[in-house]
Amino acid sequence: EVQLVESGGGLVQAGGSLRLSCTVSRFIFDDYAIGWFRQVPGKEREGLSCIISGDGSTSWPDSVKGRFTVSSDNVKNTVYLQMNSLKPEDTAVYYCAAGRHPDPTAQAMGVCPLLYDYQYWGQGTPVTVSS
Repeated sequence: EVQLVESGGGLVQAGGSLRLSCTVSRFIFDDYAIGWFRQVPGKEREGLSCIISGDGSTSWPDSVKGRFTVSSDNVKNTVYLQMNSLKPEDTAVYYCAAGRHPDPTAQAMGVCPLLYDYQYWGQGTPVTVSS
């Protein structure tokens, strides 16, 4: 059974921090890239980063670069998104997803799959940053 369950969202003041968790089925954790995304109502879903076999991608959008990091706990089958120095514009619903890059070599090199390569999605967790 495929499971991706996010948690950790909530309300935080600007400048604060939150850590989101995404607990996944074991086979997902071992074989798929786990990506983090966010979406504001009425806007396109934005890809943030991914983690593959415990290694986080170094590619982040400029909007979060230097403030967000991704990590994982292999024992807990959980991937984390640490968000620091939060801004009101970070307010969104945050999703984790599991997917595979169509090029296994690229994935092995740490290249995150594209949005449409993600097959499985969590339910999302809302984050609200107040000014």
